[in-house]
Parts: sequence; C-alpha cells; structure tokens
Amino acid sequence: MKVTPASVTLLVVAALHDLCVAVPAKRDDTSIPTDIQILNFALTLEHLENAFYTQGLQKYTQQDFLDADLPTWARGRWNEIAQHESTHVSFLEGVIGEQAVQPCTYSFPDTDPISFVTTSFMLETVGVSAYSGAAQFLSQSDYITSSGAILAVEARQSAWINSAVLKANPWNTAFDTPLSLNHVWTLASGVIVSCPSSNMPLPVKAFPALSFPAGAQPGQTVQVSFNATTAPSVPPQLYVAFIAGLGATFVPLSSDNTVEIPSTLLGVVFPIITSSSTAVTDNVTIAGPAFLSFHFNSDGEDEL
Repeated sequence: MKVTPASVTLLVVAALHDLCVAVPAKRDDTSIPTDIQILNFALTLEHLENAFYTQGLQKYTQQDFLDADLPTWARGRWNEIAQHESTHVSFLEGVIGEQAVQPCTYSFPDTDPISFVTTSFMLETVGVSAYSGAAQFLSQSDYITSSGAILAVEARQSAWINSAVLKANPWNTAFDTPLSLNHVWTLASGVIVSCPSSNMPLPVKAFPALSFPAGAQPGQTVQVSFNATTAPSVPPQLYVAFIAGLGATFVPLSSDNTVEIPSTLLGVVFPIITSSSTAVTDNVTIAGPAFLSFHFNSDGEDEL
C-alpha cells in the first residue's frame, strides 16, 4: 500500500468558520495547576508515546515497512524517535522524583505499518499542542526551558513524518496550535484504557469524543457524531469551531449534526463542538476535539 496524502486524514477532532483568537484561556486562580502537576501531565503523554513506539516497533519489522512501500531508512528513524521518547520519560521522572506518575495501559489504533505512521504523526502533533498549551502554567524558568526543548523535538518529529515519509506539508500555518489541558486529554484518553490508582490525580477531564467521516475534506458537508447525552445542558444552537494556529473558524452545526468544513482550511485542524460562536474555552466545549489533517502543496493549495 503506497502512502499518499489522501490516505492520511487520520482521526478527527475540531471545527470553524469566522476567524477568532483561540489561545487557551488561563484558568481562574483557584484551579491553576502546580508545576509538578503540569510536569506529570507531560510525563503521562510521554509514557503514552514511549509505549506506542515500543509496541509498534516490536510488531512491525523492517520487511513489514518495506512491504508497505515505506522508505528503507524510515524504520531506523522511528527507532531514533522511540529513543527520544524514552529519554523524555527518564528526564521527566528525574525532575519530578517520587511523585512521578507511572505508565498507563493503552489500546492503540494501529494495525499495520501505514496506520502506525499516521498514528505517530497524530501523537507527535498533539504533543506539540500539549506542550505549547501547558507552558503558561509553568512558573520555574528551568521547567519552561526544558519543556520548550522537548516541544521543539516533538515538532521536528511531526514535520519529518508528514513531509519525508507522507510526502506532504511539513508545517501548518505560521503558528502551531496550543490546546487546553482538557482538549489534549480528550484526545489522549481515546487510547488510554486505565492508569495506576497510585498516580497523582491530574487536573484534567475528557470531553465526549467527536468524530468526522473518514476522508472528510475542506468544502464538504459532513455529518459528525458525538455523545450529547454526556454533555452538560446542550443548548439548541451549537457550532463547530475549527481550531488552527492561534485562530478558530466557527460554523453553525445543523440539527442533523451536519456541518460544512470551510474550504480555506489547510494542515492540521482541531475541531470541537461548542455552544459559543466566538470562544473555544473549556466552559463552552460540548465535545472534542478531533484531529483532521488537510495536506497542501508548496503553492499553499489543497492537494485534493
């Protein structure tokens, strides 16, 4: 199976129409996470990535990669990425000390080398959004510097996967997309089965999952699905906020849960269902985010 941009519209999580600023809002003073909580949040995500690469590279051999028409050098690079994630885990454990959380149990969606590649791209991209969104809560300069160093590696890895392997765009817009702790946790919790009861409780909650049809593209009207019964007091009019970079585009969600994906969207987009036509904060989030990737060429045009 040849890897093409069309084969990589992964998992889905976000929505948008008129552009507005979508930087994660600061929490009120009574719920500001501590540095150790944020570092443990980061460690939880690094444990997840570390487990994904460890399990994936045990499942898929070099021949499996070649049979999937992946480059001869690709698996070696993923070995390097696996080493990076293992190092991130060890580093954060050393910084946190006895309070460091332990790995959870996971159920990853990959079933072959191609889905391993696309899942890897999603995890690395979400990792970038997690670190950039959580940075505002760190108070010690050493923690900010080291988190920034990890973020940069996650971004390089994401860019390498999408450009060198998937032959698509290495970046999205002029800004990457910072996500709130809860929005990141909603995405991560999709592959987490359970975590040790001895782990420090994290200051996060997961929103109901949001999904788009496979292969959804800009300009299409699609039907989304989410479990509204678990969402609090759903108002009559909902919106899909398509978050990209530091902005979001809001599109009204029809009563049959259909929405037109804005034709101008390019790159990775995180759609959420929101009760607001102007905000993407946690208090107005109904479901999501999802993860969408719309590839574009060197002329900034949608490849599909």
